[in-house]
Amino acid sequence: MLTGVAVEQEHAAQVAVVRRYAQALDPDGPEPDPTEGRSLTLSRHGDGSLSFRGHRDAVGGEKLQAALEPFVQHDRPAGDERTRAQRQGDALVQLADNALAAGSLPTLRTVKPHVAVRVGLDDLADPSPGAGAASMGFGAVISAARARWLACDGAISRVVSGPDGVPLDLGRSRRLVSRQLRRAVELRDGGCVFTGCSAPTHRAGVHHLVHWWKDPRVPRQLAAGPYARADHHGFRVARQPAGRWHTYRPDGTRIATPTPLVPAA
Repeated sequence: MLTGVAVEQEHAAQVAVVRRYAQALDPDGPEPDPTEGRSLTLSRHGDGSLSFRGHRDAVGGEKLQAALEPFVQHDRPAGDERTRAQRQGDALVQLADNALAAGSLPTLRTVKPHVAVRVGLDDLADPSPGAGAASMGFGAVISAARARWLACDGAISRVVSGPDGVPLDLGRSRRLVSRQLRRAVELRDGGCVFTGCSAPTHRAGVHHLVHWWKDPRVPRQLAAGPYARADHHGFRVARQPAGRWHTYRPDGTRIATPTPLVPAA
C-alpha cells in the first residue's frame, strides 16, 4: 500500500500516510516536545551576505509561514519574474523591515534595534559605487552605493572625527521625510507607484526620485517592498505632467500593465 502511494501520489501524500500509520501503531505515545530540535543558524560570508538554516516544530513553522505569506502573495506586480524562493526571501526582509520600523522590538543596550551603517561623507556623496566603503553594525562591509540605498529613508547622524579617529562632534540624527511630507505624498499617490504594484500607503515607503544628497528639494514617491530600491538597480520611476507614474527597466523600456480583456459581445 505504501509503495502504491509513493508511486501514484505526490510526496506530501506519502508523508501523511506514513505519519497516520505511525500514530496508529503507538496511539498512547508521548506528545513530542516542540522545543526539541528547534534551531536557527546564521552564517556570514566574506562578502557580507548571510546564509541561514533552521528548524521549527509544526506550530512554529505555521506561524512563520502565516507571517510571510501575505508579503509573498501581495508583492507580485505585472511582469514579476521572481521565483517562489526569491519572493519568500524578499518577504522575510520585508517582515524584518516592518518590525524594525514599528519600534516594538525589545530594546538592546538602551537603543531600539536598527540597521547601522558607517560611511564617510565623501563616499556618501560620490556617485561611484565605491566598493568596501561602508561598514554595518554586525560587521558586514558594503559599497558606498548600498550605503546610499540605505540612507534614502534612514536617520542620518553626523560624526566629526579628529586625525587620530577620536570623535570631536556628534550631530543630531535627522529624519529625511517628515510626517507632514509623508501625508502629502500619500494623498497624492494613493499607494505604491511602481507599475503593476497595488500596495496601499501603509505598506509603502517614501522614496526620493533623485538621491537626497544631490538635491534635498527633489520630489518623493511612494514605493512598496522590493520596489522601494528599484532605482538603485537600474529601474527608473518618472512622474508625467498629467500626474501618472511610468516605470522603466534598466534597458530603458517601459513596464506596462496588460490591457484588460473586453468581454465578447
